[in-house]
Amino acid sequence: MLEHGAAPPPGDTNTEPPAPGAVGTGVMRRKPVERLVAESGKGQGGSLRRSMGVWQLTMISVGATLGTGIFVVLGKAVPVAGPAVILSFVLAGLTALFSALSYAELAGTIPVSGSSYSYAYATLGEVVAWVCGWCLILEYGVSVAAVAVGWGQYLNELLDGVFGFTIPDALAAPPGDGGIFNLPALLVVLLAMVFLMGGAKESARANTIMVVVKIVALLLFCGVAVQGVRSGNYANFMPLGMAGVSAAGATLFFSYIGFDAASTAGEEAKNPQRDLPRAIMLSLVIVTVLYCLVAAVAVGAMPWQSFEGSEAALAGILKAVTGQSWWAVLLAFGAVIAIASVVLTVLYGQTRILFAMSRDGLVPKAFSKVHAKTGVPRINTVIVSLFCGVLAAAVPLAELADATSIGTLFAFALVNVAVIVLRRTRPEMPRSFRTPLAPLFPAIGFLMCVGLMLSLGVVTWVVFGAWMAVGLVIYFGYGKRRSRLATPEK
Repeated sequence: MLEHGAAPPPGDTNTEPPAPGAVGTGVMRRKPVERLVAESGKGQGGSLRRSMGVWQLTMISVGATLGTGIFVVLGKAVPVAGPAVILSFVLAGLTALFSALSYAELAGTIPVSGSSYSYAYATLGEVVAWVCGWCLILEYGVSVAAVAVGWGQYLNELLDGVFGFTIPDALAAPPGDGGIFNLPALLVVLLAMVFLMGGAKESARANTIMVVVKIVALLLFCGVAVQGVRSGNYANFMPLGMAGVSAAGATLFFSYIGFDAASTAGEEAKNPQRDLPRAIMLSLVIVTVLYCLVAAVAVGAMPWQSFEGSEAALAGILKAVTGQSWWAVLLAFGAVIAIASVVLTVLYGQTRILFAMSRDGLVPKAFSKVHAKTGVPRINTVIVSLFCGVLAAAVPLAELADATSIGTLFAFALVNVAVIVLRRTRPEMPRSFRTPLAPLFPAIGFLMCVGLMLSLGVVTWVVFGAWMAVGLVIYFGYGKRRSRLATPEK
């Protein structure tokens, strides 16, 4: 790759001159790390504010991760893996761990808001960065909708237990799933939007409270449901073999989406080089332990065949074990808070990724316009919230979850590659965290991501291919020409 100002090698047919501040030419031009860091926090008309410490950053990642896989997707994974769903959580967690190590290194080295999009821009080239950013839109934006779809199920459990009525399926389920318009899904996204408009510090405070509530709710479930555990429920531990474990692991990887959310707050962290790696690793440990604990109790308390078609499985288990509905009401309350927290933090991550892409010129400038008083990209937040809210109200959960998983796995695979590339091209850069045994661990992380991607169905791959094709059309039709690296500095 050419450094800026160097002559092209013999035979290079790309005659486009490198833009000021760019490394390389054409679609493979890279944005230097120093320039990424220098532009940190700067938006159109204002700047993001550094207000978060390691605790708030950890809670952002836990808030974005903990909840969906247990409260919603568990009911879809257990029928695939049986009691061995515990191993599926471990498999998905190990995949996340290797990628988390790479994320931790890059977050401490390149502490900006774009997450893996920015890391790819600095190491792999603009078109790869765009593809990564397009995958992140699938990961964050679409997963907000997927999570919001499941929120209505637990809201109905809560309403039924407290008031004795539920929202009709026509207004509480998506089309194709017995509904006309999923009103609760839209409402929870709009509620998260209101919190985000108040500022990053205020949103982080609200998220921390919600995270504490949902951890208490899950520990409460374990303490009560363990009374119903029967050894016979573990007897046929792996009914569908390793193929079932792997397939469920690919689906459950959806429940680990969000551990990287702290990396999207790189420009609002007080000490990003120190705190981002710590927050990423600590959040993954907390989430994995809780997932495995709750899964072990759940499949022990209810035969795995009974999970089929259940999107509020934990509440049903408590009701069956105790014979009393108020335990299920308490859990439903915890789930309503938990899933709202996921929506809030993932929506936050999506707006910050689009903020970074907009600042680079790859998406319209409106996404990087910052309100001078609150330090919030308001237009960005409103557009993303309305898009996700409408999507949540109109698309079933299953299609969203698998599509989100494959986009996330692809982005994570690129992060592992980025660590290897940056170690070779910029070995002298200071790193506050170093991935152990590099390049071995990043290579393992890459292969595990690819392996889980291959476990997903043909339909999911077709959807992913179509998504990528649309993204590339947008890049070559808009982003390539408007990129700030393609035009002289002003």
